[in-house]
Amino acid sequence: MAYHPAVTDADSRLGATAGDAVAATVGVEEEFHLVDPVTGGLAPKARRIVRTPAEVQPELHRSQIETASRVHRDMDGLRRDLATRRGDLAGAARGLGLAIVSSGTVPASGTPADRVFPKPRYQWMAQEYRQLVDEQQVCACQIQIGVPDRDLAVRVARRIQGRLHVLLALSAGSPMFQNVDTGYASYRTVAISRWPTVGPLPALSGAKEYDELVGALVGSGVISDAGMIYFDARPSARYPTVEIRIADACPLLDDVILLAVLGRALVAAAAREDEAGQPLPDTRTVLLRAATWRAARSGLDGDLVDPLGGTAVPANRAVRALMDYLRPDLENHGDWQTANDLLRALLRRGTSAQRQRAVLKRGGSLTDVVDAVIRETETG
Repeated sequence: MAYHPAVTDADSRLGATAGDAVAATVGVEEEFHLVDPVTGGLAPKARRIVRTPAEVQPELHRSQIETASRVHRDMDGLRRDLATRRGDLAGAARGLGLAIVSSGTVPASGTPADRVFPKPRYQWMAQEYRQLVDEQQVCACQIQIGVPDRDLAVRVARRIQGRLHVLLALSAGSPMFQNVDTGYASYRTVAISRWPTVGPLPALSGAKEYDELVGALVGSGVISDAGMIYFDARPSARYPTVEIRIADACPLLDDVILLAVLGRALVAAAAREDEAGQPLPDTRTVLLRAATWRAARSGLDGDLVDPLGGTAVPANRAVRALMDYLRPDLENHGDWQTANDLLRALLRRGTSAQRQRAVLKRGGSLTDVVDAVIRETETG
């Protein structure tokens, strides 16, 4: 859940210099399930994976693992980096008779198949949160965008909240949980919503108020540290970035890059609005939560909720509106054509949730669903 970049040169630091422009850099953290490729069940073998040469970090459960890209200024470099890390992790898993799945959930998620990874922090969480931790076998794709100023990072995180639900709808890929179809496109969103620090960032004006809030939560014993702040977007606990946390893990790298492209443009647009002196949005928290819930429930099927206007909007129109809003910043980064191409491809093949359900509609089993997502994860 924390971001651990692998730093090898000046350009790979996570927006590390004060001279960097806002949104000049982008990095991605991917979380993966470890599964038995024969049964499709969760495989609590993260301790063995961590001992391999693959550059990985343990996650909350022993059946989860994470990778973190270097930090990049162009999307081609980011794609190559992510592809290499996936390949290394998949190879390490195969060497142990396992497979990796980049998906919000797998069918066996939410079942008591394994324990938390043996780190004191995770063990404290297991003792404190009990059943909630037992069911947190879920994986996310988190985008880090460079914002050197922490006060600005807080304001940017607030400004982008009213559009993050569209990223969730595009990434939705967790329809199965506890070996049933939940009826949701992103049940991961439902599973994590029970944490006390998940959801929209409160109406804070800057870093001082943010740090005071974190201090109060830690001091109250509700969380153990700043890394347990799981807002949909937040200033990073360790780096000069805004971290977008709302998306499901995605099996296809095309979809990961689309999230990175759109996330960077969102941050750039918000920073421009802030510089122009536009007032911070005063969107009602209940509407932001409603927008997230609807995106989790329906994905790209049917309507989404526009929390800025308080109305239902067809999903395809909401996606188009986001693209129109972001066009100046996508063009400024040279990403407009990339974003359009990747979006068209996603809409043509469907979201991961839609593709997983298509396997069942063709008469496949839950194991067949896992097989399909393994193939997508390994081929990218």
